[in-house]
Amino acid sequence: MPYPKVLEMLAPPRTVVRREAGLYALEQALQRRGFRHVAGADEAGRGACAGPLVAAAAILPEGRRGEIPGLADSKLLTPAARERVYEQVVAKALAWSVMIIPPTEVDARGLHVCNLAAMRRALASLTVRPEYVLTDGFPVDGLGVPGLAVWKGDRVAACVAAASVLAKVTRDRLMVELDEKFPAYGFAVHKGYITEEHSTALTTHGPCSEHRFSYVNVAAASGRGNRPPRARRPASSPAPSLFDDVSVTEPLLILQAPEGTVGVASGEQPQPLPSVGEDSAMEGEKR
Repeated sequence: MPYPKVLEMLAPPRTVVRREAGLYALEQALQRRGFRHVAGADEAGRGACAGPLVAAAAILPEGRRGEIPGLADSKLLTPAARERVYEQVVAKALAWSVMIIPPTEVDARGLHVCNLAAMRRALASLTVRPEYVLTDGFPVDGLGVPGLAVWKGDRVAACVAAASVLAKVTRDRLMVELDEKFPAYGFAVHKGYITEEHSTALTTHGPCSEHRFSYVNVAAASGRGNRPPRARRPASSPAPSLFDDVSVTEPLLILQAPEGTVGVASGEQPQPLPSVGEDSAMEGEKR
């Protein structure tokens, strides 16, 4: 019977991309397969106990037009280098988008749920529709296009590294602004992550409204650690919801460019992955 040989002829050749091939190799391999617009998505602030969670997405041009000098995982770059690369990403990207999740929403919905929803919205907000999506570390479903979760994707794929820089620089700028409003905590230095200085300030002053009360250390400092994670934040005025369409006003618009969007994430009901329990996400689990 000829069918096996016919199937063998129709089957596409296997593509192998080695890590040592460089930051652009994975996208180039996908583009050779016909996926011209490859989007990368990443987040910043997942492990912080204060400040917003920020997700970003980016599509870089094909070929040398999409190469950005100094592009790398944002965590490996100095603050000055990140700023330089950020400006290049904004200038060169075919499309880019940043979504900001306030800490109130992280407390109300859960860290991982918010993370997935923000990445979906960042990808959906791109002005160029992606044909393939690369995400850092864990899969994001419900995108309507094929995708791949890449371990340490911000060190493997240029578009993910670009999204990493967009998210990190946006979040760092916001934390510097929050430092002016809440100078007792040192947000401009540690950006809301747990350091000795931050822990001392939490013990001395207690948490402020920008802290994530669902996290164990913040709940302990507030005296509300005996409550369930979603009930730890004191009652306050309503904040923008992850599921509302909310426009961002100044000063966030200074981060915007014609090809990009900056907003508060909103949209479809996110579905958490079964492998991540609510308690661990709400308690500030880290990858």
